[in-house]
Amino acid sequence: MKTTLLIKEIYLEGFKNLGNFILKNYLKIFSWFCFALIFIGLYALIFRMSTGFAF
Repeated sequence: MKTTLLIKEIYLEGFKNLGNFILKNYLKIFSWFCFALIFIGLYALIFRMSTGFAF
């Protein structure tokens, strides 16, 4: 029983901060992706405005 509790403690301690690490990296990647989409949209809008596209 003592071995089972020891394995449980090692498991819980090993994966305690893994969720925060994954979430932080996911949000960082998602924010860069959003910024890229915004810049692509601004580029397309400025390109259309400069070429005289009729909206």
